[in-house]
Amino acid sequence: MEQKERIICRIMATSDIHGYIRDIDYRTNGKKDTGLAKLGSLIRQVRERGEAMLLIDNGDLLQGSPLASFAAARPEGTHPFIQALDALGYDAAVPGNHEFNYGLPLLRQAVRDSRFPWLSANIVDESTGEPAFGPPYVVKWLEGQLKAVILGLTTHYIPNWENPRHIEGLKFRDALEAAKEWVRRIRDTERPDLLIVSYHGGFERDLETGEPTERLSGENQGYAICAEAEGIDVLVTGHQHRLIAGEVNGVAVVQPGSGGQAVGMVTVELEKSGGRWAVTAKRAELLQPDEATPADEAVMKLTGELERRTQSWLDEPIGRAEGDLRIDDPFACRLAAHPFISFVHQVQLAATGAELSNTALLSEEARGFGTNITMRDVLSNFVYPNTLTVLRLTGKDIREALEQTAAYFDMDEAGGPAVSRAYLEPKPQHYNYDMWAGIEYELNVSLPVGKRVTKLTRGGEPVADDRSFTVVMSNYRAAGGGDYDMFRGKPVVLEGADDMAVLAADYIRRHGVIRADGERNWRVVAGS
Repeated sequence: MEQKERIICRIMATSDIHGYIRDIDYRTNGKKDTGLAKLGSLIRQVRERGEAMLLIDNGDLLQGSPLASFAAARPEGTHPFIQALDALGYDAAVPGNHEFNYGLPLLRQAVRDSRFPWLSANIVDESTGEPAFGPPYVVKWLEGQLKAVILGLTTHYIPNWENPRHIEGLKFRDALEAAKEWVRRIRDTERPDLLIVSYHGGFERDLETGEPTERLSGENQGYAICAEAEGIDVLVTGHQHRLIAGEVNGVAVVQPGSGGQAVGMVTVELEKSGGRWAVTAKRAELLQPDEATPADEAVMKLTGELERRTQSWLDEPIGRAEGDLRIDDPFACRLAAHPFISFVHQVQLAATGAELSNTALLSEEARGFGTNITMRDVLSNFVYPNTLTVLRLTGKDIREALEQTAAYFDMDEAGGPAVSRAYLEPKPQHYNYDMWAGIEYELNVSLPVGKRVTKLTRGGEPVADDRSFTVVMSNYRAAGGGDYDMFRGKPVVLEGADDMAVLAADYIRRHGVIRADGERNWRVVAGS
């Protein structure tokens, strides 16, 4: 019997690294068993097996950590994160939504400096209709005879979040429609033996039941891509920060968490029959580093000087706090007005002159401020480079926004407020709960969703539906991010250029001492 030719291919993927290159917790400077450097060791171990291998980064690389903030503020030569990916031998990358946070010049420079292509078939130049960052896909020959294609896609929901200046001249096509079009075209013209789609987006349905797990807005379309774009062998996903390794509709799928938690790996076995390679088996898994996993020496060396300068910057004292601005319990912070959130409102109102302010606690890791405030403290609390937007809203808009915020809560068994499951699964969305200044309000979470605002006043007077206010908020929220549809298309009074970390640091430096605000203008209750 003729022995068939056989190839084993390992497709490895990182996603949502968010600037966590080194194994450091920047809040404490302690060690963590995460980060690209640790993943780099796992990647090299697989590469040393000598089997065919493809390595992909699935987006949200350039933003998210203090190291990323420092690198973006002081660009010098090739971005160290790009140097790290080059050193590890990446074959392709896909831009994530957070790649746009620092503006197009930084992103385009990163693309130009990379030795690998950046792929995104559905982000096109508005004037030409051509892919904006390079080819939509790349062909890779494995073992000199097996033809693999990697197609890149990015969630098209970016215009709902991003500062318009950062995406000027770009058009974001529907990722699902682009997937169907390009997969069909690739199958017809390239006739690949192996087709991989790297999609910076997640899953909108339960992988087992197919039931919707979120509002089907188009932000995440991974399930639909597996079901409707026929001919995909492997789908790399991200954006939701989930740990997933499995199969959907015959497509092997991975999603490797965030911050360097894991590297996804799909092992594909192929056999040659009748002159063509055919996939005979696929297995998806996640490789996670631990305490014994060494940090990759090349990655550490390439980012060493940047790390040293970042640490000096982080330890720079910028002011002091009087009173208690610490956050001991993020959930409690969302039940009544809190001094740290009041500080955020002060910064936003001072920067814009708006009448009202809304903001969110951006991270469950946020701890507010102790007595002495450094840049490390600022960046630990303001983890996204959101800018500010002032909208003109009516009392009706504000009431609807408060009802949307109140949907964050369910009731627990004891009859008290608890976080709604919809804000925990499939992805935690605590950052979509807003808190307001300039109005007095009460949310009664024992009432049905949509009827929970039991008090809404300004200066003690009821807020009329037709009364108009200027309201400052993040650019993400002003665009309707987090299902705040009532903000979409509302008159824009002001758009800021500086992100909140910069504004907060400048405010602290100017005042020297910031004081805990004792205002108690809102609360959450349960029951009558």
